[in-house]
Amino acid sequence: MNAQDAPLVLAITACPTGIAHTYMAAEKLQEAAGEAGIRIKVETHGSIGVEGTFTPADIAAASAVLIAADVAISKDRFAGKRVLSTGVDEAIKRPGELLDRAQEVPVLEGAARSADSREVAQPRSGGKAHLHTMYQALMNGVSHMIPFVVTGGLLLAVALSVGGQPTAEGLVIPEGSFWATVEQLGVLAFGLMVPVLSAYIAAGIADRPGLAPGFITGMVAVTGSLYGSEAGAGFIGGIITGILSGYVALGIRRIPVNRFVAPIWPIIVIPILTSLIVGLLFIYVIGHPVAALFEALTGALQGLDGGSAIVLGAVLGAMIAFDMGGPFNKTAFLFGGGLIAAGNPYPMGMVAAAIAVPPLAVGVATLVRRSRFSATEREAGAASLVMGFFGITEGAIPLASARPFQVIPANVLGGAVAGALAGWWAVADHVMHGGPIVALLGAVDGVPWFFLALAAGVAVTACTIVLAVGWKQPREEGLLSERAVLVDAQAGSREQVMELLIDAAGDRISSPEEVMRAAQEREEKSTTAVGDGVAIPHARCVGVSEPVLAIARLREGVEWDAPDEKPVRLVFLIAVPGNAGKQHLKILASIARTLTTSDFRDRLFAAKSAKEIVEQVEGVLPPKEGSTTTALVDSSRRP
Repeated sequence: MNAQDAPLVLAITACPTGIAHTYMAAEKLQEAAGEAGIRIKVETHGSIGVEGTFTPADIAAASAVLIAADVAISKDRFAGKRVLSTGVDEAIKRPGELLDRAQEVPVLEGAARSADSREVAQPRSGGKAHLHTMYQALMNGVSHMIPFVVTGGLLLAVALSVGGQPTAEGLVIPEGSFWATVEQLGVLAFGLMVPVLSAYIAAGIADRPGLAPGFITGMVAVTGSLYGSEAGAGFIGGIITGILSGYVALGIRRIPVNRFVAPIWPIIVIPILTSLIVGLLFIYVIGHPVAALFEALTGALQGLDGGSAIVLGAVLGAMIAFDMGGPFNKTAFLFGGGLIAAGNPYPMGMVAAAIAVPPLAVGVATLVRRSRFSATEREAGAASLVMGFFGITEGAIPLASARPFQVIPANVLGGAVAGALAGWWAVADHVMHGGPIVALLGAVDGVPWFFLALAAGVAVTACTIVLAVGWKQPREEGLLSERAVLVDAQAGSREQVMELLIDAAGDRISSPEEVMRAAQEREEKSTTAVGDGVAIPHARCVGVSEPVLAIARLREGVEWDAPDEKPVRLVFLIAVPGNAGKQHLKILASIARTLTTSDFRDRLFAAKSAKEIVEQVEGVLPPKEGSTTTALVDSSRRP
């Protein structure tokens, strides 16, 4: 049969961490397809992003689609095709069998059933799984909301600073002026903030069917007149409507329907029923108590002054600086911003000062003590200075991820100092944004005090980071060194093997306990043994200061729950920080793919020294971006 006449199977592979199994499964499927005379195209959903994306022509020509994933993969694109969903480990263990089954399963009918991919791909474990889903959905809503917050905040800041005229009540923009129009654009952007938050929380739970009802009920949450409130339920109401809309839409979506009704189910029935159920529930039952709580909290905060304002500022500042864009940060930010409309801009003043402390302090620390930081960290520090000027706390994340136990406590301490001083000096911010840019644009009352509070917070954090990091000159070496290769090691269990490898990785692992925990959690999801005597345990967590690869060739095999039931003798430990760059992840993907070839494994087993193993691994690594040689393997100990 002509190769062009062979059936085309599209495959998607994705594992929870996106480091090794994603690419191992892709390689196994490609090998099995070649042996069976099947054309195959694989789309990998790894930590480096989606690669090999299918074109419309690929989908049109495909005879079947195989989704081997342990994360949610939407099937929207594949309506009308045979679609088989399974776990990523199945593709590693039985690739040929899956390719045959994919060409025999029923055709996926209509887009209404496409969202079921979430149910197939996502493992369930009761309440813990639901909490994880809600957390992911909340972060989905927050990430989509941020552009509206930033756009609205900066438009208001520009309009107020350029077009505002001083009055007894502060800067006021004249009605009918050009800058009044700019101000209205900012107000409109802010008006969309809570509905967008609600919509994408719902979509994070129920996929596309939850988007419209989440947006509609989010509008309900901010329209207080519907349930007898002047201020509305604010962002708290938006979170509630988003979660409710998501789960109600998910429940309705699971109702079996006739195939003639299926096409209209997700675009008409689910949005209407969900909007009615959640909207009416919020109007008649939930809305008023939530709004009353929010108004009571607002009233209490409006009365804060003196010592209580200092305490509030310290708490808000510490929350802002703790997780740099995470739940604590967003809670404090939304809390301060939500009180602006209620006439209390002082909490936002505390937030505005603290929000720039982590990125600015990280930049200052890497500038004043350059020798204590690696070249990569110094580059990240320079970028964080720019982000800090615009009030983007996330600029400090790279260094915080690399050195969490030094940087995060320092951030919290400096953020608390800045927030407390801003509260003591009654700094006010009239727009929902922070950082020096807002003060320079005239949206802050008490500008000198704002900059004093900010400078104090930055000084405290930067000094603490410098002292905590210490005087040690950082290494400039590669991903793999000879000391991280154990030749003919002995161990009685896979836990002992991982302990040996974590120890061999050296000080690139800042928290061995955290790395071991992350690696064991990955093993609990599914074994990292891939057959042929090979295992690739991996961890991506804050306990890793720099990406590292450690290798153990064992004298005797260790049981590892391998798919072929053979003991493991060759172990690759891959450990990367939470913010690992794409180049390192591409390298790790390359190693994972290469380990499927018997020739490469034979060379590693035949190597007589750690140096020979390093040389073999170096030969399969892609060159570092921007260079002509592979600079990520340490050759400092070679002749």
